[in-house]
Amino acid sequence: MSDPTSAPTPAPVPTPAPELVEGRVSWNAEGLVPAIIQQHDTRDVLMLGWMDAEALRRTLTEGRVTFWSRSRREYWRKGDTSGHAQYVKGARLDCDGDTLLISVEQIGAACHTGDRTCFDADDLAPVEGRPGDARSAS
Repeated sequence: MSDPTSAPTPAPVPTPAPELVEGRVSWNAEGLVPAIIQQHDTRDVLMLGWMDAEALRRTLTEGRVTFWSRSRREYWRKGDTSGHAQYVKGARLDCDGDTLLISVEQIGAACHTGDRTCFDADDLAPVEGRPGDARSAS
């Protein structure tokens, strides 16, 4: 028997039908959109991949991230061969509709090199700007 004083569990927010989301995406000339992949709890940016409408549909409906490989001209799902899978935790479309942000639970390395992220290897050491600094004003 449930406790009458406890608050009811909220219903999960339904995912919009993939075709409704696809209609809001600004696809590039090749029919693709970049997808930034981010670890859901740390917010670390893990990698960037490309999706077409079918890859986006699969990602939104299957719970695993699917990409379109521009070089191999085929779909691929992170982890199918490496075991380093990405489980979808959330998805957002930016204000212009031309970039996706997919939050995931990353299992293992995100980068094909074996690094945790694709951004671990090459720090460019930029000059850091500060608010009010003439160098950072434009």
